[in-house]
Amino acid sequence: MGKTLNFNKHTIKKLNYPAYFFHAVHTFILRNKGRTFRQKVYSLLNPTPSSGELHHIIDHVIVISVLLSVVSIILETVSWIHNPFRWEFYSIEIVTVIIFSLEYIGRVYSCCELEKYRQPFVGRLKYMFTIGALIDLVAVLPFYVGLAFHEAFDLRFLRVFRLSRLLKLTRYTGTLNTMYKAIYRERRVLFAAAFMMILLVILTASLGYEFEHAAQPDKFNTIPDAMYWAVITLASVGYGDLTPITPMGKAMTVVISLIGIGIFAIPAGLMASAFTDQLRIDREAFENEFRDAIAKGKLSSSDRLSLEAEAERLHLSLEDVDRITDKVKSELINATGVLPDDMDPEIVLEKYRQQISHLKVFSLSKQFQDIEMMLNDPNCSTELERQIWVLIKKSN
Repeated sequence: MGKTLNFNKHTIKKLNYPAYFFHAVHTFILRNKGRTFRQKVYSLLNPTPSSGELHHIIDHVIVISVLLSVVSIILETVSWIHNPFRWEFYSIEIVTVIIFSLEYIGRVYSCCELEKYRQPFVGRLKYMFTIGALIDLVAVLPFYVGLAFHEAFDLRFLRVFRLSRLLKLTRYTGTLNTMYKAIYRERRVLFAAAFMMILLVILTASLGYEFEHAAQPDKFNTIPDAMYWAVITLASVGYGDLTPITPMGKAMTVVISLIGIGIFAIPAGLMASAFTDQLRIDREAFENEFRDAIAKGKLSSSDRLSLEAEAERLHLSLEDVDRITDKVKSELINATGVLPDDMDPEIVLEKYRQQISHLKVFSLSKQFQDIEMMLNDPNCSTELERQIWVLIKKSN
């Protein structure tokens, strides 16, 4: 009983979750002592040097709430599940809406901590019209609209908007951001491919109308009607609800299907290649950012937080981060120049060892005799240099 518990987050997490949670709260309180309430709210909802583990716990709660809410919405459409558990489904909806509402209010309230939203009224108004804030609003708005006007209007159509809560998960992954940058970088090529596809669809629909209109006027009544058949044929889907029956129509369908395999595969190949290239570019940028940060000799807490967030966004494993760290340290060790006063002692030690290794190489070189002769000459070397040379020879 007299022993003091050494709070290590990994130990506590293994011990039990309540202790881990209370430790996270305790750490958050200590880190944010003296800060304003708005700053504390911002640290809870956003990664900052003072956020700690409590921020990650809140993130996990929000993600689990989103998934639970979406699964609940889907299962509500199954009558034999929904009817006996109607109260449970409603309880899940109430709890998740409360969580999402508190998150939305907290983000709008604390957004003024960011420089671009510094003004209390205008800044919050600007934030409310950002994509992330609008997604958060749409996630809870159907519930409140339905609660207020359910007796006056039939608002069952609003239920589908609750599935927009899935979009909240985009805040916790960088995949969509990488995909957007990949699409933007290859936009000209993708536009060209899309233009080719549109031309081919129009041409296919026109030929289908020409060959099949007389034989099937009910199915190929107009060219716009034939466009549906053209798209599913070019995409190699072929539902079978529209099929040519004339010899020319069948022959054209075979040719168009073969062409469609190649044409519709172009955008998919472009996107796969662009996404891979963008991921490589982002990882190289992360490596350069890490190099710039570690070149100062020490990483500040904000630098570490930024790098950790970027590594998580790029889905880098611990092995990848360690490999990049070793590579950057090796480059820094091999680089020449004066060591900064505040350089990390670990890096200084590595540089020291590197210099000793170089000296050992000199003692084993072909010019060994010449080097030793010059070192033994008092006019060419100091006593300290001669003593170091003796120690180097002994170590070999």
